[in-house]
Amino acid sequence: MIDVISFLPSKRKHTSSGWISFNAPCCVHRGDNQDKRQRGGLKTNTEHGWSYHCFNCGYTASFVLGRSLSFKARSLLEWLGVDQQSIEQINIESLRHRTMNGLIGNQKTRIKAVEFEERDLPADLELIDIDNPEHFPYIEYLEGRSIDCLGYPYMISPNVEGRSNKRIVIPFTHNGVIVGNTSRFIDGRQPKFISDTQQGYVFGVDLQKDNWEHLIVVEGVFDALAINGIAVLHNDINDTQVQVIKRLGKNITVVPDQDQAGLALVNKAIELKWGVSIPEWPAGIKDVNDAVIRMGKVATLLTILNARETNKYKIEIKRKQLVKRL
Repeated sequence: MIDVISFLPSKRKHTSSGWISFNAPCCVHRGDNQDKRQRGGLKTNTEHGWSYHCFNCGYTASFVLGRSLSFKARSLLEWLGVDQQSIEQINIESLRHRTMNGLIGNQKTRIKAVEFEERDLPADLELIDIDNPEHFPYIEYLEGRSIDCLGYPYMISPNVEGRSNKRIVIPFTHNGVIVGNTSRFIDGRQPKFISDTQQGYVFGVDLQKDNWEHLIVVEGVFDALAINGIAVLHNDINDTQVQVIKRLGKNITVVPDQDQAGLALVNKAIELKWGVSIPEWPAGIKDVNDAVIRMGKVATLLTILNARETNKYKIEIKRKQLVKRL
């Protein structure tokens, strides 16, 4: 497979979170001025794919081995100076890889794969930088929620006027492709979150490891980030999300928020015959992220696994006990 890094400008730098920064070639093709601040970022993954994001004009593109090059990925390669013959060679090698993998087969392929459309992120973003004093308020917010500020490509827009100046943008990815995002505003105003989400999307799927046996399903993004779980982003699980989750082939444990709304997630888990965990956490702990803040990640995971139930009637008893505590 042709190495995309070989086509990047020689003037580039590597960030601690794995991004390669260089002058973005897309801006001039989208009506903006030529980038001279290395606002283009590319990140490779272990599957021989890559993701690109321009922190100036918001353009995104990605490539996953086994798929055809998208129009946006082709455009980016052309802007980087890649000739058409090389672009076609990348495409042919990728499709050949998909054909070979199809001959091998595995259990995951028995469940239909779910695809989402690629989407741009907001413009004028920059990655959180622990060495930049202007970024400290955002880093403080994440650390206050026991979230590793370098554990995910969190983005901010401190140079944008208005309310968007005080937000942390969390990209949504699926198979390495950016398919949406959510903004968490830290100014104390409502709404706290504004999201660009596609129907059926599940956050955190790309963070799961093949050798992990357990899969913890929660409601919120920060709940998932706090324990390396996945988030369904509301208190229900739709049919598309069920497909996405089942395809991972792991022991599923649903952990609802400990409030009235969270009870709906318990009902869905029982219907799907998935495991449910309703730990008896100390008073004041409403969800997984609250538990991690109070008790730490390891202790929270232990309480979740120890409280896991798969028997419908035992889950019903746990739910009734939760109702009494509310």
